[in-house]
Amino acid sequence: MIAALFVQSGGSYFDLPGIDPWDEARDARKYDGPFPVVAHPPCHRWGRLGAANYVRWGGEHNRPGNDDGCFMAALTAVRRFGGVLEHPAKSHAWPTFGLTAPKVKGWQRSGCGWVCEVWQSAYGHRANKRTWLYYVGPTPPELKWDRIIGTHQIGFQDQRGKAKNKPTLSPREANATPVEFRDVLISMATTCLPNTSISSQPSIDSIDGKAPDHHKASQ
Repeated sequence: MIAALFVQSGGSYFDLPGIDPWDEARDARKYDGPFPVVAHPPCHRWGRLGAANYVRWGGEHNRPGNDDGCFMAALTAVRRFGGVLEHPAKSHAWPTFGLTAPKVKGWQRSGCGWVCEVWQSAYGHRANKRTWLYYVGPTPPELKWDRIIGTHQIGFQDQRGKAKNKPTLSPREANATPVEFRDVLISMATTCLPNTSISSQPSIDSIDGKAPDHHKASQ
């Protein structure tokens, strides 16, 4: 059994044998094992536009990093039970929680885990969807490292002019995980042996050599 955390209700992780999907209604922050996980914590408070939106709109709910503990819960689950966490490339959660930013194609070590950048366009997404992965488990598999330019874009319009813009995907399609990529993530989690206690791992505050800046995460 694999637990899929922070996934869309009725999305690609539902109705699959051997998958226990945790959508918003189940509140994946409460997940307490024992199965390895595939985690897709919310990203909209960690993106490069988060600070600009906060300046423009204000409100505590728009504060960058204010995801009500979702990323920390996902990271803790991956470290306790094994598995993989997915977030957009350049996510501010990476430096906040002391994860190593991927710098080359392929996997590189980050504390007890591994990190990489992969473009979901290589797996059929219609946008580039540059993605960072954090994985804890046995030696990670080779992925598709091709950086295919997507035919569509996600969200914000290109400010270099109309000619640079592509059709914009709906929020649901933009957020969706391509089936092939989903299956790769599930396969990675399947290789992990579940643990029953976090005591066998270094604490979340020190596992990657840097304590998370909790003040920064709430700003």
